[in-house]
Amino acid sequence: RSIENVSRWDTPVLISGESGTGKELAAQAIHRASRRANQPFVAVNCAAIPPTLLMSELFGYERGAFTGATKRKPGRIEIAQGGTLFLDEIGDMPLESQTSLLRFLETGRIERLGGTESVAVDVRVISATHVDLEAAVATERFRGDLFHRLCVLRVKQPPLRERGSDVLLLAEHILDSVRKDSPEHIRGFSPMALRAITTHAWPGNVRELLNRIRLAAAMCENGVIQPSDLELDTPVESKPPTLAAIREAAEQAAILEALQRHHERLIDVAAELGISRVTLFRLMRDYKLQVRKGNVGLVCVQN
Repeated sequence: RSIENVSRWDTPVLISGESGTGKELAAQAIHRASRRANQPFVAVNCAAIPPTLLMSELFGYERGAFTGATKRKPGRIEIAQGGTLFLDEIGDMPLESQTSLLRFLETGRIERLGGTESVAVDVRVISATHVDLEAAVATERFRGDLFHRLCVLRVKQPPLRERGSDVLLLAEHILDSVRKDSPEHIRGFSPMALRAITTHAWPGNVRELLNRIRLAAAMCENGVIQPSDLELDTPVESKPPTLAAIREAAEQAAILEALQRHHERLIDVAAELGISRVTLFRLMRDYKLQVRKGNVGLVCVQN
């Protein structure tokens, strides 16, 4: 929904999230859903280009601008004309480059290195970072005015460990893709492999999931992927709770919540729960719940 919402606008977007969460995929999705979908999508990894070359990559250069510049070369910004410029790892951009980028965002014009001509460029800028830009601004490692120019709209890519059952949907999708290139017939994941996938913390996020499934497809011997093929620990079998344990947990939670709602007035608690005070006292004793005087009112504690 966030991607759909921001794609309707033509203002800059900042995508934040841990490494491997699919920030570039989100940027591509925003571009495809925007009015610029039929125009170029140009990606620049600000961390992968040496600082001395980043300016020429972004803004281009004229013939003779420096040794080896034998002809005019348009920069990535100019190549993205009419479309979307994706600046990945924007938090690693050097301060001197940040100043030039800010000038472009404010004026919509660039100058190639070694040139004097001002070129108007119409692009939408989407940036992404795993860095906490607010903290970088506070320590003066990132320009505050540039941050506010880039972060008009924001999309947060959650880590895989916070996406619940999405991990299984992604795992099946990745396996379908890997299956096409596999010389062996991979039937799918074993139940234990699925449990291992759901319990793993995935510090490398989607990128780690992709790499482990590729590895498993290569190592799998009988067509069914096991936790060992994914190089994940086999989950410990746990017995499901009994009906009695579920009932006890529900009773205990209900009593605790009622005690909190009624400020430990036991008459009111018993009336709300529909039980006698004798039954309430017995249950509190069984569940080792005590009511004692605290500094303010009554406090319910569990031993």
